Formats: sequence, C-alpha cells, structure tokens
Amino acid sequence: MNWFCVHTKPGKELLVERYLRDELQLEPYFPRIQRKKTIRRVKRTVTEALFQRYLFCRFDPATSYRAVRYGQDVIGIVSNGDQPTIVSDATIQKLKSWAGEEDSILVLEPDSIASGDTVKITDGPMQGLEAIFLEETSQGERVTILLNLMNAETRAQIDRSQIKPIREF
Repeated sequence: MNWFCVHTKPGKELLVERYLRDELQLEPYFPRIQRKKTIRRVKRTVTEALFQRYLFCRFDPATSYRAVRYGQDVIGIVSNGDQPTIVSDATIQKLKSWAGEEDSILVLEPDSIASGDTVKITDGPMQGLEAIFLEETSQGERVTILLNLMNAETRAQIDRSQIKPIREF
C-alpha cells in the first residue's frame, strides 16, 4: 500500500478524513497548523489545514481507488495523467516528524525577538520599513519599536504580528 494525495472540496478536509478512516477503514493523514490570526479585529487561535483542500491517505488502488475517488466531498486523487501519483513514505514521515503523529497539529509560535534586534514591518501603513525592537507591551500582542524617520528616532507601538526579525548571518 502506498500514500496518495486526496483533493477535497474547500473546507471539507476533516469530513473526508473521517470518511476515509471510519467508513473505509483506511489510514488518512491530515496535517494541520495552529496559529494566531486576527479575524474582524479580534485575535484568535485557529486550526486550519496545512495544505488547504488536500490530505494524504494510504491505500491499495486496486481495491480502494473508486471508494476514495468517488467519496463525498472528494474532488479527486492527485494524478499524473491517468495514474495516481504516489507520495513517498519519506515525505509523510518528514511531515509527521514536523507536525506530529498524534494529532497532526503544527503549532506556530511567534519568532523570538530580543530587545535591540532589527525587525522588518511586514504589514500595515509602515510596511517595508526597518526598525529596532524595544519591548513587548504588557498584553504581549503589541510591541514597541524604534523607527528612524527623516533622521529622527520615533517610538511606536504596533501589533506583534506585523513584524518579523531580520536575521543577519
């Protein structure tokens, strides 16, 4: 039995995973990612598909291809021409070691930034500018940075998700 990539309808990955596992008694693998996201100006922790609209399943095409391919909410099996494309065991093992085997959820933590580090602003009205990271605010969702604008240093507070550290090697 080999691993194959199953293409699903939008947002139906979990339903297809349950169908493959519970109804067909196959071995699906559905890696997910958990991260902080702003939704309607509210910070939330969300769990979503690592590969939206795709999941993996180990099965024998000779016996299970039609049941998988024509399952509810399945668009198809990723193929090369008329042959389904095999996903290597090594690829699945790397994903499992990265995201975990138990619940398959990869948790993204914000990059660690120390006071004095150079950061790049990635979003908002100051996007593209570089600044010096000073400190996190008491809530931990906003940070204080030091901008050099027109030869004057200015302190500003912005959302933590709007900056990325610049790593100099």
